[in-house]
Amino acid sequence: MTTLTTPSETLETFLHEAAELLGPKGFSTDPGDLDAWLTDWRGRYSGRAAALASPASTQEVAALVKLCAAHRVPIVPQGGNSGMAGGATPDDSGAAILLSLRRMSQIRSLDAAAGQAVCDAGVILQTFQEAAEAADMRFPLTLGGRGSATIGGLVSTNAGGTQVLRHGTMRAQVLGIEAVLADGQVFDGLTALKKDNRGFDLKQLLIGSEGTLGIVTAATLRLLPAPKARATAWAGLSSITDARALLRRVERALGDTLEGFEVVPAHCLDSVLALLPDARAPLNARHEWNALIECVAVDGDDAQLRTRLENALADAAQDDVLADAMIAASGRQADDLWTLRDSISAAERALGPAMQHDISVPVEKMPEFILAASPAIEADFPGTQAAAFGHLGDGNVHFHVLAPPGSTPGIWEESTGKQISARVYDLVTQWGGSISAEHGIGQMKVAELGRLSDPAALSIMRNVKDALDPLGLLNPGKLVPPADE
Repeated sequence: MTTLTTPSETLETFLHEAAELLGPKGFSTDPGDLDAWLTDWRGRYSGRAAALASPASTQEVAALVKLCAAHRVPIVPQGGNSGMAGGATPDDSGAAILLSLRRMSQIRSLDAAAGQAVCDAGVILQTFQEAAEAADMRFPLTLGGRGSATIGGLVSTNAGGTQVLRHGTMRAQVLGIEAVLADGQVFDGLTALKKDNRGFDLKQLLIGSEGTLGIVTAATLRLLPAPKARATAWAGLSSITDARALLRRVERALGDTLEGFEVVPAHCLDSVLALLPDARAPLNARHEWNALIECVAVDGDDAQLRTRLENALADAAQDDVLADAMIAASGRQADDLWTLRDSISAAERALGPAMQHDISVPVEKMPEFILAASPAIEADFPGTQAAAFGHLGDGNVHFHVLAPPGSTPGIWEESTGKQISARVYDLVTQWGGSISAEHGIGQMKVAELGRLSDPAALSIMRNVKDALDPLGLLNPGKLVPPADE
């Protein structure tokens, strides 16, 4: 990783000018203000920063970025600091500033009739969802960290979640973007147009760029009518291939009401039940695989949708595709099922060290990939246990490899753990997949991206980075592998 350094006298001048620009609410060098934001939430990456900048408007962001460019000060943008790949954590040089967008937290407008809203980058996802619900609308993207994840962070990482099967990733939710570029110019692309053929789609270039091409300050987001009906089921299956067969059956029977299809192996469910003392297994018997199915509709009622789902599951059971199933009798019971799914990562962490991989392969290949990769990893690294769970419906699973009992946290991940990740990513690449399905590259996977990606794709990424950020000040060391890697 290339580390940028700024001469001390230049840095001191910058700190003085930035403090005058943003005032005491918007700029701090106090270690007490910085410490909480210098480590990623998983505790994997820590760094140092010269200051914490918290501008309150796009204009202040633009002025600050111009100041950084003049003094060659690197910038690490940060939203809710809930990323999974270390993309919002500075390096240990102390030369960069943390640029927090958390003070920019206004929902600028919400137009239910038009089905869109304009939000500052610092708006919390849950806050936005609640505002949409109050208008009898819905923002169709959710994830476990919705109470801390920000709109800017979701846009910058092209976040996914549990509703991608029907609604797509963040790319599909963004109708327009406002961003500050590396030279301080403001790109105003917030107007949502159905048709716009004026060349490159610049908003799509910025989505998923992890703050390396520009700093997202606001976004125009699509809203959908609030659902009127919901049906949630838990199915017990004997194999992951049966899970794929059930997915296809439910897709045919429920059409575009199918919103989520999550797979949970027995090991993961066991871990969650051990972690949550009040949790109960949804089914009487233990099954090697489970599927959590969510359907919603904007018309009709719960009873009608549950009947449709029940009929689809009954047909699957008659053909021996599933062993058992239950349908949630209430919204509370449905939420309890989702709590089991959302608690898997925490339950796995409680068991000890693990390497967590956010990978994707084509949906039709995923069961075979799991059946091939899991025993291969366990054979290559004796004592480990592989567990794959998550969004089978869109070809993305979280492939966790648990350390052997007694492994030392921190040490195991940096030694054997890194070898495991390299082997997992080799397998994913061989199967035509992606080493990052929804969590981004950050600093965690940048070397692996450089090792495994198509050289032409890497060349394009580097050329775009050089063109938009010629000084290399925007989130250095993240996403874009340097040419010598």
